[in-house]
Amino acid sequence: MAGRANAGRYWPIWAAVVPIALWALVRAFGLESGGRLTSLMWFTPYALIASLVVTGVAVAFRNWAAAAVAWVAMVFLAMAVLPRAVGSEAQSPAGRETLSVLSANVYLGSADPAGLIDLVDRFHPDLLSVQELTPSFARKVRRAGIGRRLPYSVLMARPGGRGGGLYSRFPLTPLPYQTPFRFRMPRAMGVLPDGRRLRLVAVHPPPPSMDVERWEEALGSLPTSGAGTPWILVGDFNASFDQAEFRDIVDGGYRDAGQATGKGLEPTWPSDRVFPWGLITIDHVLADRRLGIASYGVDELPGSDHRAIHAEIVLP
Repeated sequence: MAGRANAGRYWPIWAAVVPIALWALVRAFGLESGGRLTSLMWFTPYALIASLVVTGVAVAFRNWAAAAVAWVAMVFLAMAVLPRAVGSEAQSPAGRETLSVLSANVYLGSADPAGLIDLVDRFHPDLLSVQELTPSFARKVRRAGIGRRLPYSVLMARPGGRGGGLYSRFPLTPLPYQTPFRFRMPRAMGVLPDGRRLRLVAVHPPPPSMDVERWEEALGSLPTSGAGTPWILVGDFNASFDQAEFRDIVDGGYRDAGQATGKGLEPTWPSDRVFPWGLITIDHVLADRRLGIASYGVDELPGSDHRAIHAEIVLP
């Protein structure tokens, strides 16, 4: 009878431990597949918090087996999540040329054009990456004066959430990009005043919850770096470090500006009345590892469901 009583007391603890352990296993070995499970991995930082609570509850009930499993899962999740808050790769810009980058998802063109111009005036970016750029929003932001601030552009304005664009202080030349993807990701070669060149992508794949195969294909089409003219990838990746596909991109020769500066857990989506600060981190600035990261930040963009991100990149 005592054994049955203990089992009845312990099963709710195991019911909490098992999902945490499975989550840690999936994250550790990149086992997620399918739109729903892949999207669920965005919330891994919250799974880490849950693992801490579950471990504490298991210890409080002296269920040492459950506590051990929960503790191992917590360690695996901590190893995956906490490096984004350490910021061991930031570099000082002292005595170096830098490039200021701003990224904004304008939410099907419904963001406030004046709000975007305010961000441009505040951060004085050399490069602006815009996602979900519609023809209507492109006209509005042009009338608001984007051309006086960033006179060069490569735009693929499309209805709905399919468009994208790059605005710049320095000349841009479109790069060929044969793509079957419904979501446009403009590429360009930028020439800095001193003649140095950078290759740029305004990143925006479809979300995995919409079409996981197209999401994987779009992320897989992004260039590797480390040789030739450096690449900078900026935008809404619809991906985080808790998805193997995004980690593969970073491992292809990049550093993430948020992680490099210890702000890699700053949420960027969804920015709405319920969660104005956001819940998950799916917008990124990825810079060729030959470049440095001096700073990174996240700010509100009125009318958008994403928060804008900005970074200062140190040039070689």
